[in-house]
Parts: sequence; C-alpha cells; structure tokens
Amino acid sequence: MDGGVGEEGKQQPHLVLAHKLFLLSHPDVDDLAKVDLRADVLAAVKSDDMASLYESLGAGGVLETDAALLAEMRGRIEEEIRKLDEKIADAEENLGESEVREAHLAKSLYFIRVGEKEKALEQLKVTEGKTVAVGQKMDLVFHTLQIGFFYMDFDLISKSIDKAKKLFEEGGDWERKNRLKVYEGLYCMATRNFKKAASLFLDSISTFTTYELFPYDTFIFYTVLTSVISLDRVSLKAKVVDAPEILAVIGKVPHLSEFLNSLYNCQYKSFFAAFSGLTEQIKLDRYLQPHFRYYMREVRTVVYSQFLESYKSVTMEAMASAFGVTVDFIDLELSRFIAAGKLHCKIDKVAGVLETNRPDARNAFYQATIKQGDFLLNRIQKLSRVIDL
Repeated sequence: MDGGVGEEGKQQPHLVLAHKLFLLSHPDVDDLAKVDLRADVLAAVKSDDMASLYESLGAGGVLETDAALLAEMRGRIEEEIRKLDEKIADAEENLGESEVREAHLAKSLYFIRVGEKEKALEQLKVTEGKTVAVGQKMDLVFHTLQIGFFYMDFDLISKSIDKAKKLFEEGGDWERKNRLKVYEGLYCMATRNFKKAASLFLDSISTFTTYELFPYDTFIFYTVLTSVISLDRVSLKAKVVDAPEILAVIGKVPHLSEFLNSLYNCQYKSFFAAFSGLTEQIKLDRYLQPHFRYYMREVRTVVYSQFLESYKSVTMEAMASAFGVTVDFIDLELSRFIAAGKLHCKIDKVAGVLETNRPDARNAFYQATIKQGDFLLNRIQKLSRVIDL
C-alpha cells in the first residue's frame, strides 16, 4: 500500500490531544511553545465538551478553569445523554436488534468523545452484549484500546489485546488482524518489549491502515528504532535497510535515514551525529520517553559491539577516532558497558588497547549449565537441611 504520509487528519483526535498534554508537562518544551499548546488543548477540550478533563486540568494548574464554561459543558452533556437514552428506549420499543445496538454504540462513542472513561467502558460492555458479529465486537475492542492509549492504562490495553486474540479464534478478517498487530506493537514498545514490537511492526509495513494511532512516517520511525536494537545485521539489511516501504518514507523523518544507514555501513562518526539528532524526537515522544535512557544504552551497545566484532584487539585511540570522540569518553563508556556485562572485551589501560573476548555459543552454553547445576545443588542442600530438622 502507499505510504499515506500526511494523513494526520485521520489520527484519532484524543490521541493528538494526549500528545499535546504530554508536551505541556515536559520540562524540555519551552514556555512559548507551551502557550500555543495550552490554547490547542483548551480548544480541543471545548469542542468535545470534555468537562471532567477540563476540571482535572484546572485542578492540576494546567488550565485556568472557568466555572461558567464548566457548567455549560455539563449542561450540554446531560441534554445529549437524555436524547441518546430516548433513542435507546425508542429502538427497544419500536425497532429491531441492530437499531438497539446502534443506539447503545452511539452512547458509548459519546462518552468516549466527552472523555468519561469509566462510563464509556461500561457502555461499551453493554453494547458488546448486544453485538453478534465478530467484526463489530473487534471494533469495540479497538475503541477500548484507544481509550487505553489515551490514559496510558497498560492493564486495560493488555486485557483488550488478549480479548481481541480470543475473538480472532472465532473468525475475523485480515484487515482487523493486521490493525491489531500495530496496536500490540505500540503496546510492546510502550512497555519496553522492543524485540516483539519490531517483529509486529515489520509484519505490518505493507498492510498499515492504523492512521487513527499515528501517521505512516511515525510508524516507520518506530519500526526503524525498534529494529536497530532487536535485529541481527543480516535481518536488518533484508527487512529494514532494503525494504521499499521504508525507503519510500525514511527521508521524511529528520536524521532517521543517516541513523540507519551509517550504522549498517559502519560510518560511526555519521552515526553518532544522526543519533544525537534523533534524541530530541525520542525524548518528546510520549510512548518512548519513559525508556529514553534504556534505549540510548541499547543503541550504544549495538554500535560498540559491531565495531569490536571486527577486531581481536584494537587501540582505544583508533576506536575514539572512528567514533569522533575522545579516548577518555570511550574509556568511560566501555568501562560501564563491560561492567554491566553488555560488551565482551577487556581494557588494557597501560597499553591503551581493547582486547575482545567473545564467548562462543558452546562456551556460553557450558557456563550456563555449570551455573544452573550449582544453583540446583545449593537448593538440594538447603532442602536436605530442612528435612534433617
């Protein structure tokens, strides 16, 4: 399918609002930008009569609350709910089952629109009870997932994904199954399971239709970031570096093409420049920001490992020069990574040399077996002491 870049208008308005609320609370966003963000947030809250959110933003000091405006919003909500309830009653008395379901669904969507989370979830359950078709049940799950992502309610998201998978056992079409992959990928990325997120995103590259979550170029941004720290070099080349869908869009995201290609082509100076250019985008993304430091470490582990793999031993100076940094910086960086067991090499400080000591697979398996054997013997000894008593 085509890239579909620029289809941001189709993004679910509440998820656009959630991102703006995230930026408003972010210390790295300057005060001038926050003035515009506040105006955008107020306009969005007003246009959808999000009374509860308006009240809580006022209590949190994000917006100034106007009591008259709040009362107006609440009045409009009460009136609209009265009308929706009348439609439900009319459908139940005079119309068929599908009209009853539609009337209940309209009430669910209204609660979602005004930001009443608990009432919306309750009403979605009522609607589900009146829904027979698997496809329509799935659509209710997608509404629930969007609520989950607005509030970053990972428990709700996880349960909804499990529910969707159970529904697919009864049937369901490919289009919805493919959409669910992107939702699950986003959930995995937001909960730091980057490997699974990369796998789900890569599966969805050619079938992407979930513009309600984010535009296609944002999707490619997430796919590249998660793949770089999850795939081996051969897979990265086949699935990402040479993927036509990624090539068509990657230039639209600043620094992303240089980040990916300089890593694959071992151009480490360019890589570090592109990487530092991307840090701002990672930091200002509501799904990635909580994992910012972890992600930065993982990427550096990948790039240092790739560099060291080419050598049995290499001078610190050569490595520092390849990365365009000082010897002291490399010394400090590698010391941390070696101590954390992330890199397999030794620093000979006197000679200023790095010696790699990559354990082969058989050796690693042998060490793991010894370790597990020791653990088992310790457990047996402890148990025998308890039995002797």
